[in-house]
Amino acid sequence: MTRVDFYLLHDNTETGKNLAVCKLAHKAFSLGHHIYIYAPDSGQAQTLDRLLWTFNQGSFIPHGLSANAPDADIPVLIGYDDPPVTYEDVLIQLTPQVPEFFSRFQRVAEVVNGGEEEKAQARERFRFYRDRGYALQTHKIPSGDFVEA
Repeated sequence: MTRVDFYLLHDNTETGKNLAVCKLAHKAFSLGHHIYIYAPDSGQAQTLDRLLWTFNQGSFIPHGLSANAPDADIPVLIGYDDPPVTYEDVLIQLTPQVPEFFSRFQRVAEVVNGGEEEKAQARERFRFYRDRGYALQTHKIPSGDFVEA
């Protein structure tokens, strides 16, 4: 059964959230996972694509946009549509709603910034998962920090 981790960020900015996503993807990649980052739209997908090249000097994460390489077997794929069927390891979920395809992944990482609207949406998703019996973990992340994948 899918394990769902909520990463609750103290930072309530999009920049802070995007950096946390990059750090989480880096950690999961370094552990040998294939990751699909599910963005709410093309703009955020492209922002994350650019940021993955620059967020950590000296590290390299092979990644791409699903719109440019929909069938590629890239360790980190970023998209705003359903992932290719070959992706079923780690889903980094950034949309307001629970995606229909989440349960095919072994792990789902819900990254939530400190803004009130985003926290309210995350509570709804948490209830959705809990009411269906999914294993849930919550991690509170102080500003500037990021821990386990």
